[in-house]
Amino acid sequence: MKRKAGPETGVERARRARRIFTRLHREYPEAHCELDFRTPYELLVATILSAQCTDARVNQVTPAFFRRFPTAGSLAGADREEVEELIRSTGFFRNKSKSLIGMAQAVAGRHGGRVPAEMAALRELPGVGRKTANVVLGNAFGVNEGVAVDTHVTRLGARLRLTRQTKPERIEADLMKLFPRKHWGLLSHLLIWHGRRVCFARRPDCDGCAVRQLCPSVRLRPGAASTGKGASPRSSASP
Repeated sequence: MKRKAGPETGVERARRARRIFTRLHREYPEAHCELDFRTPYELLVATILSAQCTDARVNQVTPAFFRRFPTAGSLAGADREEVEELIRSTGFFRNKSKSLIGMAQAVAGRHGGRVPAEMAALRELPGVGRKTANVVLGNAFGVNEGVAVDTHVTRLGARLRLTRQTKPERIEADLMKLFPRKHWGLLSHLLIWHGRRVCFARRPDCDGCAVRQLCPSVRLRPGAASTGKGASPRSSASP
């Protein structure tokens, strides 16, 4: 018997989430962190710089930065004005320079110059919140401790109705319930890639969306009804 139309159940949402993941992975098989880095220290620095800044801009800044400060030890003793000048184009450079030097001093002083590979230890570092810690753990150490929630993950999580939460840690908790642990790191990359390439903040390209048949929000877009793209997420049987 076909289920009557109504609010999506938890089981249905979990099933739809798995199909969303499968389709996005098929669409972006090469999805990865787009910050350039070679070491955990470099990724940590780049992630701190990426706040309110594009990855492309950060990647333009970090080569010169790492030539000048190749290790946490060298950055720990840096002159703040010099750091500010190197990172000025990333925005909020005064706050970022303070966080970077403080982070480096903590890594050099408490961890022997090596970026720790544990969530609790990372979050004790100046300028490091849960999102930054998740990025470093997942991409530098291969540890799936959680889902890195940035603006793209927040936007797509809401549009795809994977969560109704608005605070990053609550969004993360909902996503962690829907997806297996082994997929947490990749899930963040897939949502970010899709957000940057298709599901834009202002004018999402619903016609070019690989998961449009699984997206409740596509029905809200102008012209969706006339193109037939606004079908219920339950209507698509293929993965």
